Amino acid sequence: MKVGILQFPGSNCDFDTLHAFADVLGVPASLVWHKETCLDGFSAIVLPGGFSYGDYLRCGAIARFSPVMRALVDFANSGKPVLGICNGFQILCEAGLLPGALVRNAGLEFICKTVNLTVENAGPAFNPQTLGTTSIRLPIAHGEGNYRIDAAGLEQLKANKQILLRYQGSNPNGAIEAIAGIRNVAGNVFGMMPHPERAIESFMPSLDGIPLLKNFLAKSSVAA
Repeated sequence: MKVGILQFPGSNCDFDTLHAFADVLGVPASLVWHKETCLDGFSAIVLPGGFSYGDYLRCGAIARFSPVMRALVDFANSGKPVLGICNGFQILCEAGLLPGALVRNAGLEFICKTVNLTVENAGPAFNPQTLGTTSIRLPIAHGEGNYRIDAAGLEQLKANKQILLRYQGSNPNGAIEAIAGIRNVAGNVFGMMPHPERAIESFMPSLDGIPLLKNFLAKSSVAA
């Protein structure tokens, strides 16, 4: 197992994510610059948070055309696990690897806080049993985390059990049905706005990021 962490101009959670996998989970991991065109040798890929290309046009819109994305699409289509966190989630949606889009928060303000999340039953790839809990607490930090999808797409998400996480209690950004994370139909591509890499040390808001990242490595290649 070796994890590749993509770096785009403007990524700012890349080293935090590297620390989470390499130091906390003890999994071999390395950074992958966005101009690379080959992802051979990696067992899983993570797109970290940040502000790729300064969030010009809209979040993830330019990063979607980086050279490494062609390799990432092939990687995902081969069934290997991919995780997009915050800006990484936005990039996956822009690239068509996940359905829907992330738009400006309902209040039009940047939100930086810790939130409670309900763990949904997303099939064998992700559920309260595999995570060992029905509720987790993770930080969020975004200006465009308002998940949107049309009515037909929303029904498909529900029918296929593609919803991973929902905001519990208040809905901080106005996301449709309080959705905070989803997966693809195959069950190997995950995206979420909360930051699990910011919940892995005793001084952080929680340690709930550890089982989530472990679950991604262990279960994300299992189709529902």
